[in-house]
Amino acid sequence: MASPPAPLGSLELIHRAIEADVAYTISRLQVLERLPKNPIGVAYRRVDGRIAALMARYIPSRSFNRVVGLRAGDEAHVAPLVAWYREHEVTARFEMVPGDYDAALGRELARNGFHHSGFHPALACRLNDPIAPPPPADIEHVTTAAAMEDFLDAYVAGWGFPEKDHPQFKANVRPWLNQPGWSLYLARVDGRPAATATLFVHGDTAYCADATTDPAFRRRGLHSALLHRRIMDARNAGVDLVTSGAEFLSASYRNMERIGMRLMFMRALWSPLAESA
Repeated sequence: MASPPAPLGSLELIHRAIEADVAYTISRLQVLERLPKNPIGVAYRRVDGRIAALMARYIPSRSFNRVVGLRAGDEAHVAPLVAWYREHEVTARFEMVPGDYDAALGRELARNGFHHSGFHPALACRLNDPIAPPPPADIEHVTTAAAMEDFLDAYVAGWGFPEKDHPQFKANVRPWLNQPGWSLYLARVDGRPAATATLFVHGDTAYCADATTDPAFRRRGLHSALLHRRIMDARNAGVDLVTSGAEFLSASYRNMERIGMRLMFMRALWSPLAESA
């Protein structure tokens, strides 16, 4: 009889998953920060070594503008962080996770004009968890400049960026090819660039990030195939925890469950009341 999967329910694993997510996001922000004169307005700070406040002033991305890592007893940090974002005219959110939240934090967030606005799940698998076989797909690890151009073509198609923005966006993203800890993947259909994904390795934790598929090639199993490839490559690199996130019960979430990833925890999202007014 097969052994049950290793438990995911521990604060140590949750903190590892959060730190991998934060490290990946900071790495992405650093690519933008290196652009001449920092035109995106990138900034980030650490508080007590574990709280991360992230900012990209001119990109209204919830992933880039958030506070992660607050724990019970950290109420005194809320007001200064809120002031920092307001000083830069940035709308940010706070992310709270089970085990680290307490009522005093909630009261302090509410006092500073924030409300609980939603959830975002994190899924994961351990080293020996069974993983479903992948759908057949032509997937390559992107390592050359030529392959990177095909990656970029599929990426902008998948996310639906306006064509007028493609040249600048591609210029900003080309440095991903050489970012430490990153692996980029490209799925092709009949040789055509069709889907992309990223694997970020942070110590013994990996984060599956930013997968997207050109609408012309959806419903072919490419997302699942890219998930499988990244999980296997992470395990071969010595990683014992692979994590990711997706909207609850979305197609991406269901693909993660089908392949063998399990719900690890739910982030509680706290947003400014003005955002929903």
